[in-house]
Amino acid sequence: MDKNYSYPINDAWSQTELITVIKMFQLVEDAYETGAKRAAILDQYHEFKKIVNSKAEEKQLGREFKSNSGYELYEVIKAAQTSDRQTIKLAEE
Repeated sequence: MDKNYSYPINDAWSQTELITVIKMFQLVEDAYETGAKRAAILDQYHEFKKIVNSKAEEKQLGREFKSNSGYELYEVIKAAQTSDRQTIKLAEE
């Protein structure tokens, strides 16, 4: 996957919030590229939801990220929530 893409961000986020959101998207990348720890994904998603608390905004950011990177936020979260595996590794489409 071409790594020349940007993360979807909101100008209203603080620097700390921005870092939290970017870490979430980095874990999504990891889940597709090398695998990511299930616990880390779930913990980071919990922090992400404190910033992006509306489903509509989460879906919008997820669509934008998929459009930019080809990676799906929703699929990674769903896999982490429904799997009992320690590491989440998804195949690229």
